[in-house]
Amino acid sequence: MKAKYRRVLLKISGEALAGPNGFGLDEGTIEKICENIKKVVEMEVQVAVVVGGGNIWRGRSGGTMDRTRADHMGMLATAINALGLGAQLDGCGVKNRVQTAIEMKTIAEPYIRGRAVRHLQKGRVVIFGCGTGNPFMSTDTAAALRAVEINADVILLAKKVDAVYDSDPNVNPDARKYDELTFTEVLAKHLAVMDSTAASLCEDNHMPIHVFGLDDPENIVRAVTGEKIGTLVHN
Repeated sequence: MKAKYRRVLLKISGEALAGPNGFGLDEGTIEKICENIKKVVEMEVQVAVVVGGGNIWRGRSGGTMDRTRADHMGMLATAINALGLGAQLDGCGVKNRVQTAIEMKTIAEPYIRGRAVRHLQKGRVVIFGCGTGNPFMSTDTAAALRAVEINADVILLAKKVDAVYDSDPNVNPDARKYDELTFTEVLAKHLAVMDSTAASLCEDNHMPIHVFGLDDPENIVRAVTGEKIGTLVHN
């Protein structure tokens, strides 16, 4: 198989890491994800990963809690997920580094763009934790920002749903699936691809997004080889 891209940013939601349990980290699920990341690395594709934290904590889950404090808790949840993913990659024999937007240097490197790029050039997977390091910013926005910063060719957006639809396919069996979309359509139709901040950042910087389902982790490899799965969003 031949890779379509040279450098990719893979965004994995926290819910995907939870597997069928719906909470925490499911070892079997993460193992399958890492096995497919390994296949991509063996194709000499440089891989960066941004992880969400919804399997542990969401900022908006804080109820009456101050949103800034709740978001900081969510960032720590992503750090746990990043370390868990890194540990599983170690077990698969894939060299990796965890970098966090909030400095916690006893367990991870601080995010430094030049260092991250150097790791990628050496064939290491770089896992970005703690989002952007700022409250009120989603991990989707972090994925868009890091992808632009490291000059990725594409964002691989691995979700629970297998593509972008005009409505929730779990609720509406007649929901229409999109094979391709422009960012203008995504923003105008308020489609649930990424939040508007992330989508606008990708549009402004000509960063395509390939949305696909992670129910089958081999979709990661399929997306990297350019197979027509899910939905492609571009300018």
